[in-house]
Amino acid sequence: MGNWSREKYFKALKFSAEAHKGQLMPETDLPYVVHASLVAMEILAALTAEEVDRPNIAVQCALLHGCLEDTYIIYDDIVSKFGGYVADGVLALSKDGAVGISEDEHKRHWLQLEDSLHRIKKQPREIWMVKLADRITNLQPPPSHWSDEKIERYKEGAELIHRELAPASVYLGERLRVKIDSYPGG
Repeated sequence: MGNWSREKYFKALKFSAEAHKGQLMPETDLPYVVHASLVAMEILAALTAEEVDRPNIAVQCALLHGCLEDTYIIYDDIVSKFGGYVADGVLALSKDGAVGISEDEHKRHWLQLEDSLHRIKKQPREIWMVKLADRITNLQPPPSHWSDEKIERYKEGAELIHRELAPASVYLGERLRVKIDSYPGG
């Protein structure tokens, strides 16, 4: 397994837990930091299967990936605590709310995903891996209130992520393929 720092893991986990304090994972009563921890768990499992150049960046970005999008945290906060490489990774993993702002929900979501993938692909392989791990973690049974159409769109988004980012990690690419194939819809 690649060398990753437990101290950096704990620092990022604590920062994420504080930033997301009071937030819950959608459709659950679990703290949001459980999601971040699950994404980090996928990264750690991948690090046992394949070598990467910057394992700490992958682990830290996994734990911090929702901070810019869903909390009061700003880019400069992450730079000051974790450095520019981590901050740039988290920024690339964050949706740009301005993309597709006047479009319908489906089109806006698709445009945001394409924009995010474009920004992620400019980052090191470790950031690609975090996006793969995030979608693996999110491909749980869909909420009961989701329409068949929304389930299908979510699965299509996972297919796009797989197509664009799977070359970054054989392990995570295979994990995502299995999750997509067992996900409901089309």
